[in-house]
Amino acid sequence: MKLAIISASWQAELLDAARDCCLTELSAQGINTDQQVDYFKVPGCLELPLMAKKLAETGRYDGVIAFGLMIDAGVYRHEFVTQAVIDGFMRIQLDTGVPVFSAVLTPHHFHQHQDHIDFFAQHLKVKGKEVASSALSFINTLRSI
Repeated sequence: MKLAIISASWQAELLDAARDCCLTELSAQGINTDQQVDYFKVPGCLELPLMAKKLAETGRYDGVIAFGLMIDAGVYRHEFVTQAVIDGFMRIQLDTGVPVFSAVLTPHHFHQHQDHIDFFAQHLKVKGKEVASSALSFINTLRSI
């Protein structure tokens, strides 16, 4: 099994912690993360679908895991960006047959103070573990067909 992990650069400290928990879970479930996982970074969440598509089209990956955190900063409606990203992921997996697993989160309320940062850091660690388990389970299900 070969996986690609992509992560947006915004809120990197939080997303890197989620990715690390994902890698730990993959390793715990028998994946050699040095040999079976490639990691890519993109500027922001809007770039995640294009990178996922390019990776899926290579034929080298059984699945793509994407990490991002979209925060409503009051400048634009993050719901529209979120919808575009998730729609992109769905289209990619339906068009290529390579599943894209989303750990792109859109907290309703996020403020740059330590309580929120600590809460979301912990939450994203849980999501990293969950997305790893989901990816392995679903890829194995697809392989059984």
